[in-house]
Amino acid sequence: MREITFQSLTRRAEIGSNCYVLDTGMARIALDSGMHPKEKAFDAIPDFSLLEDGTLDAVILTHSHLDHVGSLPIMMRRNPKAPAYMSPVTAEFADALLHNSVNVMTSQREQDGIKEYPLFTHRELDTLTKRFLTRRNGTPFQVGDTGVKAEFYDAGHLPGSVGALLDIDGLKVFYSGDVQFEDQTILKGADFPEEHVDVLILESTRGAVERDPGYSRAAEADRLAEVISRTMERGGSVLIPVFALGKTQEILMMLHLLKGQGKIKANIPVHIGGLSSKMTQIVDKHASEVRRFHGGFRLLESMNGLVKSKKGERVTKCQAGRIYAVSSGMMSEYTVSNDLAHHFITQPKNALCFVGYADPDSPAGAILASQPGAAVKLSNAHPPVELNCEVARFDFSGHAPRRDLVEYAIKLSPRKILLVHGDGPALDWMAKTLSMALPDCEVLIPLPGEKIPLS
Repeated sequence: MREITFQSLTRRAEIGSNCYVLDTGMARIALDSGMHPKEKAFDAIPDFSLLEDGTLDAVILTHSHLDHVGSLPIMMRRNPKAPAYMSPVTAEFADALLHNSVNVMTSQREQDGIKEYPLFTHRELDTLTKRFLTRRNGTPFQVGDTGVKAEFYDAGHLPGSVGALLDIDGLKVFYSGDVQFEDQTILKGADFPEEHVDVLILESTRGAVERDPGYSRAAEADRLAEVISRTMERGGSVLIPVFALGKTQEILMMLHLLKGQGKIKANIPVHIGGLSSKMTQIVDKHASEVRRFHGGFRLLESMNGLVKSKKGERVTKCQAGRIYAVSSGMMSEYTVSNDLAHHFITQPKNALCFVGYADPDSPAGAILASQPGAAVKLSNAHPPVELNCEVARFDFSGHAPRRDLVEYAIKLSPRKILLVHGDGPALDWMAKTLSMALPDCEVLIPLPGEKIPLS
């Protein structure tokens, strides 16, 4: 068998601009092509200098979050013959997200003077999306002329997300992408293969933290309802920072169910806007194509009390007695949740509810690390503001807890595991635990740029 290698194009072993290349000796296939949410300009994209322009034959895209798709236009520009394979739902999400990314980068060029922005244009995207090739789960397909056969499996992370099984000359490689094995509010848990593979490329997002053994999603939802009801009673409003795709729709359905169960008042208005509205529209459109609960329910049409911002309208101030489920989930600068927070968190009657991942270096991370009354810096454009509102954190993660990841790896019993998409402590725990559980398996944490033989 010819040598087959894996190479990480990420600049650091962490959660960020995910991008990996499989070199079969006859072809090169990229796995995802992300953009780091905390970095700027070319520091935010993978190290494409490690891959000679024009030598990539195809891209496999697992899902449409920024850290997996954000640099795809640049990757495809540098490799003009390479198509990108993805699920039909991911193709539509990716198109919307990347066009929004152009708008965000254009604003950052004007406000922060980042002369490199935008890294790609709307017109370029309209051309590149013609090379998006969609494939459905459970149907094997040939990856162009590479000689590699692939098959997608539902990853349960967000609508359209997949894991990819690749057959390279008989070498079975499975790339998990981002995965959640547990059922969420809308999405059903992952439907991954359980047969033996030779190589497992596994995400490690939650590897550093052991979840409370008494955890249940239903109990977390009830706790959210208690915070909302308490806030409404004292005349405040609730701000829920959410990612536009995935978390927005999960939280909207959860709020709808809580209203129906009488756990929060049915007449509380719930505000969304901007990219969240567009992504929710796509989720509704493809409701019958996704493994989900509440299959006939369309959030934008059926949800009681939903208030959508008009096109071009930007909410700048919260009204009492309302819920604002707005992006970004980490309250990044220049987003609606960040804009609102400058006025919102100073008010003791309000409540700020975090329902997803918050990087410690993000504004959301800064708030979570602060004590009541502390001055918190939310952006470079404004002075720090005092944190006086109630702050609560909930576990509605779209990523599998670490024990589920370990159990899945044991089922596949690979001879080699490559751990990706995790910070240092997460990767270290996963490596140590998997090495003990699978003593005959080689468990590796790929270093940026390092070529790892798989065959």
